[in-house]
Amino acid sequence: MSGPEGPSATPVHPAVALALGAAGYVALVIFGLGMTSLVLDRDVIAVPGLGQVPGVIGTILSAIGFAGGVWPWLRATRPSYGGAGVSAVLAYLGYVAGIAIGGIFSGADAAAAFSAAGGVAVSWFGLVVAGAAGAAAWGALALVRTHAERPRWPWESEDDE
Repeated sequence: MSGPEGPSATPVHPAVALALGAAGYVALVIFGLGMTSLVLDRDVIAVPGLGQVPGVIGTILSAIGFAGGVWPWLRATRPSYGGAGVSAVLAYLGYVAGIAIGGIFSGADAAAAFSAAGGVAVSWFGLVVAGAAGAAAWGALALVRTHAERPRWPWESEDDE
């Protein structure tokens, strides 16, 4: 049951898959960091006095890293799920760098900013960021890779369209 464009047509445009993947990534990372913080009874950024700026900048740079990591794979003729790993690494690095940059912009000294970034990099929080990016990238790649059609009820037929 291939469509009029043949079996090589992708049902989801790569830009749409990227937008859905990025939105899913941001939602997953916010949820994941919040739940990890709750379970561990620890702040994501354990250095006092930095405020929310490092977390916001970290999330923004992480989302940019996610998008930059998965976009070339989404545009490939036959996307590979290896792009999920690349995206996870770039999102992780973007989050850690964003915390360091955000810490400096929030008025803290460089030692406190890099301490906060290092604390996230070697904790469960860094793993949560990478895992959320990998899962969201895998979903975006799956949207482009699959050649599925829209869901249909059993009584629907192609003649009705």
